[in-house]
Amino acid sequence: MMEKEISFAWYRLRGLGLLCLCSFVFFFGAYLANQRTMAVNGVINGQTMPVDCVQGRDSALALSFDVTQGSGSIEAILNILEKYETKATFFVTAGWAAAHPEETKRIVGEGHDIGSRGSDRESMTGKPSKEVRQILEETSDTVYGLTGVRMKLFRAPYGEYNSALLGIAASEGYLPVRWSVDSEDWKDYGTESIINKVTQDEQLGAGAIVRMHGGARNTAQALEAIIEDLLRQGYVLAPVSQLLRQETA
Repeated sequence: MMEKEISFAWYRLRGLGLLCLCSFVFFFGAYLANQRTMAVNGVINGQTMPVDCVQGRDSALALSFDVTQGSGSIEAILNILEKYETKATFFVTAGWAAAHPEETKRIVGEGHDIGSRGSDRESMTGKPSKEVRQILEETSDTVYGLTGVRMKLFRAPYGEYNSALLGIAASEGYLPVRWSVDSEDWKDYGTESIINKVTQDEQLGAGAIVRMHGGARNTAQALEAIIEDLLRQGYVLAPVSQLLRQETA
């Protein structure tokens, strides 16, 4: 199914020297300590905007994976990340975590970020507030029951947010995250297409967040070449939470 990509006009802000929206999170350490109040530069009309990329002080960027189906590719992806001693960020649904408990535990056990993906393929912007809250809480409770970790990051399906969804996510203790570089692995154009799209994207740079999919056909095959190319370019690969900590340091 073709991926819907909807970008609001206010997502097109440009960070200093970066061709993507950079949300500057100043007190993320307090946020990770379960504080519900965040001071965020990247607020419009009182509304916290999703993080597309993070302007840090070094050459770190984040690989992230939306995980909603299958497990074989996730195992291969985790093996490659382990080989290169690289940490990434995984956004999962309640259904996937419940169906794949060992992979969920492995994600956390090997030091990767784990965040909520909300629902599977349905946008959450048109859902009633009660249903949205139920989805977020079910995902949180499922992952917590398996890993003992309360998730702090949330990526909405298709990266679609509205003020209601952002407000509910904040009230549930989540920081909303999008991406600045899309691998477009969901288009199924092949391994080379994924490699080139990530490593040659004009928005690739320090603080970038790269989006891939755990269930896409060629992602695992492309990942090793992507990591090697990014390392050759001088990037440090880190999970999203580490980018945020570096930005606030």
